[in-house]
Amino acid sequence: MEWLIARPTVIAIAIAGGIFSLSAMLLQNRPGRAQLARRLNITSYFLMGTSVLFFIAAGFHGTNG
Repeated sequence: MEWLIARPTVIAIAIAGGIFSLSAMLLQNRPGRAQLARRLNITSYFLMGTSVLFFIAAGFHGTNG
């Protein structure tokens, strides 16, 4: 389970959250796409929050070197 707090994993999750957030922002003003934009926005917050939690967990885990 150490791969969850590895730097590439945390960065990938944060980038995915940013992409979802950007997509939600672009779809927000389109007619008929408000519900999709809201779902994308919720997903982006979840992904970015997850990456922050993994980052904190990695800090507590520390390095053994």
